[in-house]
Amino acid sequence: MVHCSCALFRKYGNFIDNLRLFAKGGSGGMGYPRLGGEGGKGGDVWVVAHKKMTLKQLKDKYPQKRFVAGEGANSRVCALGSKGKDCEIPVPVGISVTDENGKIIGELNKEEDRILIAEGGIGGKFLTNFLPLKGQKRIIHLDLKLIADVGLVGFPNAGKSSLLSQISHAKPAIADYAFTTLKPELGKIMYNDFKQISVADLPGLIEGAHMNRGMGHKFLKHIERTRQLLFVVDISGFQLSSQTQYRTAFETIILLTKELELYNEELQKKPALLAVNKMDLTDAQNKFHELMNQLQNPKDFLHLVEKQMIPERNMEFQHIIPISAITGEGIEELKNCIRKSLDEHANQENDAHFKKQLLNLRVSNT
Repeated sequence: MVHCSCALFRKYGNFIDNLRLFAKGGSGGMGYPRLGGEGGKGGDVWVVAHKKMTLKQLKDKYPQKRFVAGEGANSRVCALGSKGKDCEIPVPVGISVTDENGKIIGELNKEEDRILIAEGGIGGKFLTNFLPLKGQKRIIHLDLKLIADVGLVGFPNAGKSSLLSQISHAKPAIADYAFTTLKPELGKIMYNDFKQISVADLPGLIEGAHMNRGMGHKFLKHIERTRQLLFVVDISGFQLSSQTQYRTAFETIILLTKELELYNEELQKKPALLAVNKMDLTDAQNKFHELMNQLQNPKDFLHLVEKQMIPERNMEFQHIIPISAITGEGIEELKNCIRKSLDEHANQENDAHFKKQLLNLRVSNT
């Protein structure tokens, strides 16, 4: 199993979620001193969000990763200089743009969002002695963070991919070994009233993911933009390999919570649901009753986990649903719980926004 997993990890190179590129605004055009004519401004460089674009497509199409805008036209006897042609870089939705120092320039969260990353130089004019200025040069980092309503969280082989295929039209790779999912998969739950909820299946975490073990940081960051977390746990527990420690379903939940806490404490504040998978297995019902007892009285069972892996705050699940991604048991209930939870959270956000607007209105009237 270990050799197979390593081979699968290497395939991850097909998915790119960050890219470094060079951008340069166009130089301005020459002015015309005798007549006071101004040269054209150099073109600007923009990043523009497109739904069907990927960072891999961008890298393949522009292997040099170098983007330069057009130069402004020189002023002439009968005309001012025209502006240089802008350069637009197509990127996926969900991109965070940072400069070389890690400062965030902006984020592209929906189709046609755009950010100026390198400005063109001004054309020659009186203030510059009619000499043009060069365009801005920058090294830019593009970092992709998936945007989804629900993010699936779990250890490898918990059945997340099988669950995604059950609740949506997505067709992720599914097999009975760890690390089948090597890149984030997106699916959509379709409801009878045409409501759609997007779900992101992320590759399974391992202990130490917060320290970037396995592919930890590459995928934990995608959870940050989801509105809700859906923990998926194997009722029979988890063991990565014969060399690693076996974990019960309860221990799995505790360890997953700790990994999220160590990476970013804010993740624990997100609404969360728990899907206890593989309820079709023998003795699953007894194990589920035991798990529910442990979750209702967690302090009585924390001694089962190493002290350093106990989270400061336990995850509070709005719904706990026993399911089988193979037989379909509990799937409809889970879909209904996902929608109910998201609707409740949206109502809370709307109420908070309304109260904030009302408070601002009162302050402005005083």
